[in-house]
Amino acid sequence: MRLVSLMFAVMLYSLSAGAQDSLKRFRFTGYAEAYFSYDLNRPADNRKPPFFYSFNRHDQPRFNIAMVDGSYTSGRFRANLGLMAGTYSASNLALEPEILRYLYEANIGLRIGEQLWLDAGVMPSHIGLESAIGKDCISLTRSIMADNSPYFESGARLSYTKGKWYAALLLLNGWQRIRPIPGNSLPSFGHQLQFKPNERLTLNSSSFIGTDKPDAERRMRYFHNFYMLFQASGKIDLQFAWDVGAEQKEKGSSRYHNWWTTVGGFRFKPFPRLWFCTLMEYYADKAGVLTTTDTGLPLQTFGFSETADVHINKYLQWRVEWRYLNGRGKIYERNGIPWQSNNAITTSLAFSW
Repeated sequence: MRLVSLMFAVMLYSLSAGAQDSLKRFRFTGYAEAYFSYDLNRPADNRKPPFFYSFNRHDQPRFNIAMVDGSYTSGRFRANLGLMAGTYSASNLALEPEILRYLYEANIGLRIGEQLWLDAGVMPSHIGLESAIGKDCISLTRSIMADNSPYFESGARLSYTKGKWYAALLLLNGWQRIRPIPGNSLPSFGHQLQFKPNERLTLNSSSFIGTDKPDAERRMRYFHNFYMLFQASGKIDLQFAWDVGAEQKEKGSSRYHNWWTTVGGFRFKPFPRLWFCTLMEYYADKAGVLTTTDTGLPLQTFGFSETADVHINKYLQWRVEWRYLNGRGKIYERNGIPWQSNNAITTSLAFSW
């Protein structure tokens, strides 16, 4: 919370230095996404499979996320502070103290060169093409890939932008952590390299090197994410992403558990306010490094979803999605019985300003 206090102090100082000009540099946004999802496997506790961390309640109207965010930008300084609530924050920040579970972001940045910035605090993750904000994702629910890699991170980021290139180096508190891991003295590291040769194509490479364990049982984790975004036209979007990770089997071991996943998405706009999206994915975590299943079997599953996306106006977005998953083995449960597949229908209404 010291970072939040520092941000307010800097903002108040900026306002006192030139109130009218400073007010123009503030920007406030908000986003709220209510949803209702029905899982045809009908889980008894109204919770979807344990590897879902977004839109994960069954047969209960809920908010996935409700968020307000304020930002301040000047020539040499920037700051962001966002607060949130919903099933997303309850699931993804379950390991944090309760007061921190409402924190979407809290960071400050200083420009130390012409295009060189140093930012520190709680920030959106540098990994992956899907975020917590649904309107920025082409499908309604998040892929298994997104739900089981960091949505947020805390630490410091040194970033540089030049023309078509963006590069960043990161010093982090861990794998999707706000507080450092108790008993761990080793920081984690990351990189991001992004290339936009034109307005239609984006290529991105991101990595994580570190541990999610205390020193006594440290197992190093190495992870890489690659994604591509391509706007074939004003009516067609394509995306592809691939993750691969490895973690030591024991402390100091030269043997590793591995996992990998891939996602492909296609979005088509037949009418000005209507999009249709198809998302296909495969996830394999045979050793259960990141995931668990209802039946205890390792997660190996193929899936796809179909989403209809209606932009009612510039503030409101309504979506309907059917999602199907088919596992290798009976990794799901249906009415308490091991089952091989999972079907769910989800609808959401999002409001942003």
